[in-house]
Amino acid sequence: MTKTKDPDTKQNAEEEEKKKKGTLEDFGNQVEKFASITAESIKKAIDRALSSRNTVLTIRVNDDSNEKINRLVESGLFKTRSESTAFLIMQGIKSQKALFDKIEGKIKKMEKIKEELKSIVSEEIDEETLQK
Repeated sequence: MTKTKDPDTKQNAEEEEKKKKGTLEDFGNQVEKFASITAESIKKAIDRALSSRNTVLTIRVNDDSNEKINRLVESGLFKTRSESTAFLIMQGIKSQKALFDKIEGKIKKMEKIKEELKSIVSEEIDEETLQK
């Protein structure tokens, strides 16, 4: 006894398959559109961040860091290794904001102590001058 497929079942299966393909194509189109918008947003952020660079640094990096810097240029995200490196430095600083805030607080305290020491020395010198 051989089974034959019901034509309605076959048609339903084909329609279901078409729906799946359509849904996948729609999803693919949405992902592509999202990727394009995201890439454009990243590019604009990078351009803004790099527009104010005016200090030249000479640095040494390890091979892995060098490779990552080169990959950013090869991908087209950056025009030069300098831009790529500047972006990575900026991102590192942003990601360590809490650390830099603590450092800034300590530096301000150190500056205050230095001023107090200068004042003490100045007062001592003035007293010695007056006593002579």
